[in-house]
Amino acid sequence: MHVLITGGAGFIGSHLADLHLGRGDQVHVVDDLSTGLRANLAQHEDNPDFRFDEADILTWDKLERAVGWADRIYHLAAVVGVYRVIAEPTKVLATNIAGCERLLRAAQAGGWKPQVVLASSSEVYGHNEEDVLREDQDLSVSTRVGTRWGYSVSKIADEAFGLAYAQRFGIPAVIARFFNTIGPRQVGRYGMVVPRFVAQAVRNEPITVFGGGQQTRSFCDVRDTVEALDLLAWRAGRNTLVVNVGNDREISILELAELVIERAQSRSTIKHVPLREAYGEDFEDIRRRRPSLARLRALTGFEHRYTLERTIDDLIAIERARLNEARDGYCTLVRPESERAA
Repeated sequence: MHVLITGGAGFIGSHLADLHLGRGDQVHVVDDLSTGLRANLAQHEDNPDFRFDEADILTWDKLERAVGWADRIYHLAAVVGVYRVIAEPTKVLATNIAGCERLLRAAQAGGWKPQVVLASSSEVYGHNEEDVLREDQDLSVSTRVGTRWGYSVSKIADEAFGLAYAQRFGIPAVIARFFNTIGPRQVGRYGMVVPRFVAQAVRNEPITVFGGGQQTRSFCDVRDTVEALDLLAWRAGRNTLVVNVGNDREISILELAELVIERAQSRSTIKHVPLREAYGEDFEDIRRRRPSLARLRALTGFEHRYTLERTIDDLIAIERARLNEARDGYCTLVRPESERAA
């Protein structure tokens, strides 16, 4: 199978590349490397079934050719992360909406009609007060989230484009609403909470909880996420689906901080930071975000392999190894000077 992954050097995209190359599929990745890392794909550089282009989805001149080659497209290219969304509101709208429409237009123009898996987000549910979020509930845009509302708008627009191109031109679409995906290769610099907590705990630094910490989220390991996406794509075939993808275990951010401290056996304390101090603006954080997975399970029979504890343990081990490498590197650099001094 020919697989095109936009944003494929990023956190989720690189794991999708691992999955498909491991099966012997041919994979073409395009990424502008604004947040993705070429290092995430380093293990595939010598694989003849792998191809990489560093390019912006809005201007990439090989888009039509790549879309015409692909049997399945994962469209993940987007501006993500709370810090980036707040800092670059115009880029959020331009990249997330125009990039998606350009890709779908290329699929329609080519006449091949590849299957398109569109990355949406739980943000499309807005400040929904339901205990569980289901795919048939109304979507909403809330200005209570400050300038972050542009991200919700962009994902709702992407869903609308996917459904419109499916209805009008017969391009099959799987619209996946992600719920807080976590795991190896995710970085905390753009506002992702779990890697930030893990890095702080491993260093015995105060864990910074933004706001009161009573807001709840449901975290899903990226290795489960990509398996679920692949299963959905196979089950969907030429049909179009809208499906929540995540884990329905719910935990508060304060409980998450305590869990990370426990798993790391850390001496970290918990420090509450007001949202304005953390993000530079006030907004009302979404109180709950727990998905209904009934549709995902009915369609695929999917079962998670990774518990939250297992994912945290893996991330702690990775962070400790990274910290040790950094320390060893520093020692290697200073050792010759110490030897000369002796």
